[in-house]
Amino acid sequence: MTDGAIGEGFTDRLLTEAEARDIVARSLAARPLDGKRVTVLIPDGTRTAPVPMMFRLVNEALAGRAKALDYLIALGTHGAMNDGAIAKLVGMTAAEWTRRWPNVAVHNHLWEKPKTFATLDTISRAEVETLSRGMLSLEVKVQVNRRVVECDHVLICGPVFPHEVAGFSGGTKYFFPGISGPEVINFTHWLGALITNWKIIGVKSTPVREAINRAAACIRTRKSALCMVSRGEGLAGLYAGPVDAAWSAAADLSAQVHVKWVPRPFRTVVSVMPEMYDDIWTGAKGMYKMEPVVADGGEVIIYAPHITEVSYSHGKLLDEIGYHTRDYFVKQWDKFKSYPWGVLAHSTHLRGVGTYENGVERGRIRVTLATSIPEERCRRIGLGYRDPKTFNPAEYAGREAEGVLLVPHAGEHLYRLESERGAG
Repeated sequence: MTDGAIGEGFTDRLLTEAEARDIVARSLAARPLDGKRVTVLIPDGTRTAPVPMMFRLVNEALAGRAKALDYLIALGTHGAMNDGAIAKLVGMTAAEWTRRWPNVAVHNHLWEKPKTFATLDTISRAEVETLSRGMLSLEVKVQVNRRVVECDHVLICGPVFPHEVAGFSGGTKYFFPGISGPEVINFTHWLGALITNWKIIGVKSTPVREAINRAAACIRTRKSALCMVSRGEGLAGLYAGPVDAAWSAAADLSAQVHVKWVPRPFRTVVSVMPEMYDDIWTGAKGMYKMEPVVADGGEVIIYAPHITEVSYSHGKLLDEIGYHTRDYFVKQWDKFKSYPWGVLAHSTHLRGVGTYENGVERGRIRVTLATSIPEERCRRIGLGYRDPKTFNPAEYAGREAEGVLLVPHAGEHLYRLESERGAG
């Protein structure tokens, strides 16, 4: 295990709640948190993790010690959660919550409100050029939710998965983009887009992770982490301690638990998206995690009849720009540079690798939506359409030998080719 972290993880079984409680209790007992104001960063409902259990365990360890204990949902630019959704997230009714922990509060990260943020520093143009390997040249203002600079200790409590922008999620990514101002979000996401999802996802050491860590170094508040490696609703692993050490150990286990290696590419992949992804902004993970194993000229079909919206936060912008390959934007940069770069990045990640030459865009693969988003809108934004009422995912089951793959509960396991093993 990485120096400085405690915890354990397994590829063949789940941790028991008693084992998780011991890791949480030992880690937090070792920190000087008595009488301190503690803010805990947690994921929203688009990440699979035993948040209810961790909510209980952290409260058990800190509710009697800390002067104040607040939770902050690291929404990035996702929509705010209402009271009912928050109660479901932490696995507790409002009445039970009031009875057991009346002084514990859970807050949304209000990313759309400027007063949310404290400005910490500016990363210089020269340093951005170094971090981005010369791909970008600009100054980046570092802003973060002021709750983490006004408390005494911030505890990151979130899962680690392969991720399309950072390589692996979790750790300092809960600051940026989790509770970040727009400039770091746009910088890091566009940097990831320039590198491409295919090259970055599931890679532990990336320029984007370096940039996120650089921004996180601006936060002077004491920090620690509880980094989870989820399997279904349970824990394959839990690592606690200094943020970088806990995240590193969790990423190593995630690489074993969340990556599936296959011998050959597929011409058709059907990603069945669970209902925790309520728009394409989040449901696009059904493409991100599958792109590396789709054959040239192949197709990813995102099946999610429950999805009715492209993005609740950014849908109007995506209607304007559509979904395109990276080179479509890069080679027309004057036309698109004023759009939020994080939105451009999402567009390229869903559309995948491709080219733009002589005014003609060619994607390496096709991306088709079998959702409740109307056909006209799908076509207009550059995506294919299948009617979810007549599309039957079960028809694609058991056909791997034909080059067809059905992925139930898609979005969290990364698929890669055996020929690429060790390349990252």
